[in-house]
Amino acid sequence: EEDPMSPFIRLQEKKKQARLMQKALEVKEEAFRERMKVITCRWRDLHAKEAQLKTYMEKSGRILKENDKMRIQALKKASKERERKMQKESELLRAKRELEALRNKHQKLCNKVQKYSIFNKYLEDVVKISHFEEIQEVIWRYKTLVRTHKDLLQSQQGHKEMSEQAKMLLDQYTAEKEAEILQYENELVQLQLRFDQAQSEVLPWETCWADIQNTTAKKTLKLATIKMAILNLFQ
Repeated sequence: EEDPMSPFIRLQEKKKQARLMQKALEVKEEAFRERMKVITCRWRDLHAKEAQLKTYMEKSGRILKENDKMRIQALKKASKERERKMQKESELLRAKRELEALRNKHQKLCNKVQKYSIFNKYLEDVVKISHFEEIQEVIWRYKTLVRTHKDLLQSQQGHKEMSEQAKMLLDQYTAEKEAEILQYENELVQLQLRFDQAQSEVLPWETCWADIQNTTAKKTLKLATIKMAILNLFQ
């Protein structure tokens, strides 16, 4: 037979198990809550650290940007300094070359002065024996004569060119007129040939015309004779 207490015992066991499970669940919930509290704290700490890290990153980014900007400015400044230095060196080298060229030119001028000093002495002697008072007047007079001579040469050259151009035009005109004369002579020869041919054809036509006139006169006389005979017969 089945024990009537068994369902009650099982129920009590079930309730006991339920209480145990409830306690275990409460313990787990408590542990879960504690864990969630810990996680929440850690999450807040993580957010705080993340905010701090973000702030640090932004600050670091600004610092890096400023450093990059300063580095770029420093590089640009250094580049400009190098360019300025190279420009200064180039200008210095050019100035040295110009100075060397000026020295060479000065030396050449000194040599020329030394070489042409005899002409200065000659001009001084010319001033002494002429109506000029200074060497500069002699030089001006010489330049005037040279300019006048140059103008005369240019004028002579202009007249020569005009003469050559006129001669060329005259030759061209002469050639054109000779060509026209030759053409007229050819036409005259052609006309003379036609005139001679016409003269040679005139005589036969004149003979023919004389024959025609003689024949016409004979026929006219004959016609008159016939008319007179007819008139006589009619009368």
